Amino acid sequence: MYYDLNTKKLIQEKESKSLKFFYSTILGRIILKIATTHLIANIYAIYMNSKLSKHKIKKFIKKNNINMDDYELVEYKSFNDFFMRNIKDNKRTIETGLIAVCDSKLSVYKINKDSNFKIKNSIYTIEELIGEKNNKYKYALIFRLCVDDYHHYVYPDDGKVLSQKYIKGKLHTVQPIALKKYKVFTENSRCVTFLNCKNLGNICYIEVGAMIIGKIVNENKKTFKKGEEKGHFEFGGSTVVLLLEKEIDINNIILDNTNNDIETIVKLGNNIGR
Repeated sequence: MYYDLNTKKLIQEKESKSLKFFYSTILGRIILKIATTHLIANIYAIYMNSKLSKHKIKKFIKKNNINMDDYELVEYKSFNDFFMRNIKDNKRTIETGLIAVCDSKLSVYKINKDSNFKIKNSIYTIEELIGEKNNKYKYALIFRLCVDDYHHYVYPDDGKVLSQKYIKGKLHTVQPIALKKYKVFTENSRCVTFLNCKNLGNICYIEVGAMIIGKIVNENKKTFKKGEEKGHFEFGGSTVVLLLEKEIDINNIILDNTNNDIETIVKLGNNIGR
């Protein structure tokens, strides 16, 4: 179930038959071991970046009910070119306080004194997630992007980059069916960036690659402003994780939804706390 923060409505997610096959059958899991490798992703990327993939665009828009009025009117060279589409300047507003860094389904978890938190059936530790120990983080914000979302993400505050690293891994889907069986956010490839922010203090900003391509493309800026683009994902569902050291008053609706296993639909720039 999803709760839309803007329309105040609950939405029932439709289950993917193909993902159910991959993650719930023996044959599917055998194929999955091959499908989640970077070799397969790279081969598929060649096709998705070619003009041969253009025919998929119209069907994809219709299937996912994407409002193209939100996006710049251009002629796309390939499906991946369409997937990385740019939104019109007036379609997202950067609000005050802590903002959603991307269009996504958001869950917020309190990190305990042992530096871990639970998602679905899995216990995640900070060390597994970022490759090093840190017992100062208090919240983990999970922004899960689906294929129909705008796949660009922004900085949540003014600040500077302290350091960055890439952790190579698999490319599982980030859909709930995978989260129940795998520790997706610590098994998948991810880019980890440590930031020092004007209002939020030290935070860790993590982009997680996902099934099929999952390529992470960052601007790699040394300093940044709130709402300024940090990067984008190429084709495939993806996730952004923010780890916060500072105590933040998160919107109670989002916290209650997370506790009830309901994700909250947010748009880039929405206020989610203060």
